[in-house]
Amino acid sequence: MANMMKYNGYIGHVEYDDEAKIFHGKVVGIKDVITFQGKSVKELDQAFEDSVNDYLDFCKKRGEKPDD
Repeated sequence: MANMMKYNGYIGHVEYDDEAKIFHGKVVGIKDVITFQGKSVKELDQAFEDSVNDYLDFCKKRGEKPDD
């Protein structure tokens, strides 16, 4: 199963691993690698938002323009 998520202008591609019973995803459309995972939809939503926010904070601290 695959699905897309949106947050703050970023799109995450999500898959569910039935064997491991976990959702995992990756932000698509940018050159940097941003991944996230969660055991529930709520955890996945939070992990996606946290990962995007961490990425934006990291870019800001380094004085770099984030991909968008």
